[in-house]
Amino acid sequence: MADPAYHNLRVLIVDDNATMRDLLRRLLASLGVRDIVQAADGNGGLESLRLSKFDVILSDLEMAPMDGIEFTRQVRTSPTSPNPYVPIVMITGHTEMNRVHAARDAGINEFVVKPITLKNLSARLIEIVERPRPFVRSGDYVGPDRRRKKRAGPGPTRRKDD
Repeated sequence: MADPAYHNLRVLIVDDNATMRDLLRRLLASLGVRDIVQAADGNGGLESLRLSKFDVILSDLEMAPMDGIEFTRQVRTSPTSPNPYVPIVMITGHTEMNRVHAARDAGINEFVVKPITLKNLSARLIEIVERPRPFVRSGDYVGPDRRRKKRAGPGPTRRKDD
């Protein structure tokens, strides 16, 4: 199932669980990704990002001492971040809406719910590679445009005098 489109991707996996890092590495390799770097926590991920350029980051949400949301905020907003525009896929078993919204508001590009499969990982990578969203810097938000669908024209009027 290896796809030549993925051969040149350089992916950083940030997860404090060695078994999950290995699973993600194997899934990526089966998709055709050849260049995979792993970090055991958010601090290690930031260090890897400073040392090398990546096309995609896969990050766990629940890590210690720095969780995936704080890691994403650091990547997006830190003045020392070498690449605030790198796509980030958040991977988690925590699907409560407050966590999903916190990850989205931190600036992730995509969200994958565990148990992770080759199909759902591939679908998220396709979104990033083939249909990237524009990047936004606005007020307290830095990240991909949170709107997924383009509107054909102006929406319905909200006020009687519009």
